[in-house]
Amino acid sequence: MTGLLGPAEIRELAARLGVTPTKKLGQNFVHDPNTVRRIVTTAGLAPDDVALEVGPGLGSLTLALLPVAAHVHAVELDPALAAALPATAARFAGPDAARLTVHPGDALRVTAADLADPAPTALVANLPYNVAVPVVLHLLAELPTLRHGLVMVQKEVADRLVAGPGSKVYGVPSVKLAWYARARAAGKVPPNVFWPVPNVDSGLVAFTRHAPPRADVPRAAVFAVVDAAFAQRRKTLRAALAGWAGGADRAAEALTAAGVDPGARGESLTVEQFAAIAASAPTAPSTAQ
Repeated sequence: MTGLLGPAEIRELAARLGVTPTKKLGQNFVHDPNTVRRIVTTAGLAPDDVALEVGPGLGSLTLALLPVAAHVHAVELDPALAAALPATAARFAGPDAARLTVHPGDALRVTAADLADPAPTALVANLPYNVAVPVVLHLLAELPTLRHGLVMVQKEVADRLVAGPGSKVYGVPSVKLAWYARARAAGKVPPNVFWPVPNVDSGLVAFTRHAPPRADVPRAAVFAVVDAAFAQRRKTLRAALAGWAGGADRAAEALTAAGVDPGARGESLTVEQFAAIAASAPTAPSTAQ
């Protein structure tokens, strides 16, 4: 890979664009070429992969993706950065810049139709810390063509995303990601590769999509059970799911029918068990996100 952005290029681009990183948009720009090389290598892109990048910023990771992906979709919320990215790609990536499509807007509102030509197969992104989990879950729900991905997020968030049952940090993000994909920790990233320097470490999370644990239970129904179980995670499931089921006794009946101990807590259950509970629901849950 050539033409990657170092500290000098990052500062020059930011100054020329009048860009100052903001906490509101969760902007921390990577200025270390070795880090973006590592991310792209770890992502394991095939020559026919279409990469989706969220929050490309000044283009550090974008430039590393362009030589190895068949196409790169970059979704950028900041209008100034979105407008400048094609010129940056042309300047540093040469002919590879033709494989870039920039989409100004909010990744939380992007649809499959927005990214249809060609459809993304891999999510590779340095995600803004404040929206990392919602973005990952939204994109997996909206884009069935996403087969795998590698995201850089706050280390604490990374730990939650890859946690398994019984872990102290196992919770809603862990279970919901497990519905879509098998996730694993793929390494740590120190703060000093960013500008400005954050006060936390970052972590890499790799995932590979798999079929849902149950084809006969709607995702929304399963997620409603997950949300209810962890809203009161210190309570037994019999108590925590009382509101969801229409009473503690009805919750206990659904749990027993699903083969789950009513005295257990949500943090001990697999996504398959949550799906079994949803399938045994006395009444259909009304809402879920």
